[in-house]
Amino acid sequence: MTSPTDSPAPGPSRGTEPEQGPLPEGMAALANIGWQILLTMGLAAIALGVVVLVWPGATLRVVGILFGVYLLVTGVFQLAAAFGTHVPRHLRVLHFITGAASILLGLLCFRGPLESILLLALWIGFSWLLRGITETAAAASAPAMPGRGWHVAFGIIGTMAGIVMIVMPFVSIATLTLVVGVMAIVLGLTEVVRAIRTRVEIGHLASGTATQRRPLFHARPHPQH
Repeated sequence: MTSPTDSPAPGPSRGTEPEQGPLPEGMAALANIGWQILLTMGLAAIALGVVVLVWPGATLRVVGILFGVYLLVTGVFQLAAAFGTHVPRHLRVLHFITGAASILLGLLCFRGPLESILLLALWIGFSWLLRGITETAAAASAPAMPGRGWHVAFGIIGTMAGIVMIVMPFVSIATLTLVVGVMAIVLGLTEVVRAIRTRVEIGHLASGTATQRRPLFHARPHPQH
């Protein structure tokens, strides 16, 4: 038997949550670095979007030059792979052809902005076209594929976008540039808001005054009891 003086050990009342203590020093430093990175990425994305919208022509020229550099580097690596010691003969010929074509197209990009923009638009157009055709064919040939209708729809949209990019390269690439600029600003603003909210939450946790959630069910006794 238990004596009347014995009482259960005190514990947290039902319906309440334990208070969150302050963050450890290492976790606080890591959290501070995280929100600063978010803020920096958001501001950089906003700046990139503004630059793209204000100077679309200059942006396309820079992108065209970077695309030419990409083609040159890719071509060099393809040629290096063509002369590898453990590469079969048919793959060696394929690497050599693709490497030489990439270097040639990369050199054409440096002739002028129009050539680089045209090649970039055709590159994107053919990529979308091939991807759309592949996805549509794969979904059409696999009746048991999950989300088969969505795959077919996305494949058709990608195919049509690739055809438009190939037929009207300059108009399409200009429109794509504007869309990228707007999306960069929207994503940058989202990252900035997330960084500010993260900073506020870190401040609450670091000071040990984290906001407590109100319990859904209160354990107050009924007045009649």
